[in-house]
Amino acid sequence: MTGALILDFGGVVTRTLFETHAVTEKALGLAAGTLNWQGPFDTSTDPLWVSMQNRDITERDYWLTRAKEVGALVGEDWNDMQTFVRRARGADADLVLRPEARDAILKTKEAGLKLAILSNELDLFYGVEFRKRFPLIELFDVIVDATYTKILKPDPRSYGLVLAELDLPKEACVFVDDQKKNIEGADAVGLPNVHFDVTQPAAGYARALAMLGL
Repeated sequence: MTGALILDFGGVVTRTLFETHAVTEKALGLAAGTLNWQGPFDTSTDPLWVSMQNRDITERDYWLTRAKEVGALVGEDWNDMQTFVRRARGADADLVLRPEARDAILKTKEAGLKLAILSNELDLFYGVEFRKRFPLIELFDVIVDATYTKILKPDPRSYGLVLAELDLPKEACVFVDDQKKNIEGADAVGLPNVHFDVTQPAAGYARALAMLGL
């Protein structure tokens, strides 16, 4: 059996920052309920997220704004996502791994298929040290990170880069991403895909594995 599961990182492999508000508040000494923007979990609480989904701002713009807001709550000036992630989630990389992602990664590897990450900002947001100690990261055959390539999804070249490194035809792969624009990019190049709903992670992974015959 040949093939590959190609995963976006933030939101797909990791739990979103929306899902870990309580952890963030505890880590930063903020009162419970201080962080009330819920992104896709409740768009009525988050007009900035709606703007991002409407493509009025970029995903990087969204998270930089949130980083600055949260930094201000603790009296600090945060101008990058690495600071936000490090302070919000500390050193426990296990805390942010989706259990559904863990299961799918292990199942894919056990079946002899390849694993890849295709991210727009893996090291930009999480930092090199966090990525190095992230659970199961050693199981990935390929990591293509626009932090370094400077080619962001949905640019067709980004999908070409990961397919070239995997040395597999696109028909043998399944790409999973939670952002509609990136799924549209995959559709444009004919890469089989799953539009991942972060509110229903088990369903997204089940579909992706089924498409790979697992």
